[in-house]
Amino acid sequence: MNALTLTPTQVMAGVGALLVLVLVWRMASRRAKAAASAARTGARFVSLAGRVLFNAALIVVAQWIVITQRGSGWLLVAVLAVPALFASYTLTKALTVTTYEPRRRGGERR
Repeated sequence: MNALTLTPTQVMAGVGALLVLVLVWRMASRRAKAAASAARTGARFVSLAGRVLFNAALIVVAQWIVITQRGSGWLLVAVLAVPALFASYTLTKALTVTTYEPRRRGGERR
């Protein structure tokens, strides 16, 4: 049987080649994850926009029917006020600024 004989230079070249392969593989997997994340973000935005438009259309149709069919005063108020309340709640929550202040250790004071 022949023994496998490698010089130190050949061993180092083999280790270097394996290291390069691992680094290329990690870089490719990170790029793939970033691309997948970007695709999900774009799809979420389109999905959200579609739901918002659909729900807005439902509200407009309900309001249009009540207004054109001469609904009673309370029905008209309800049809106009309830969506306004939801919209104001959403806008208030979206525009409220919140901050994160990490806790200090050991009861330090400012």
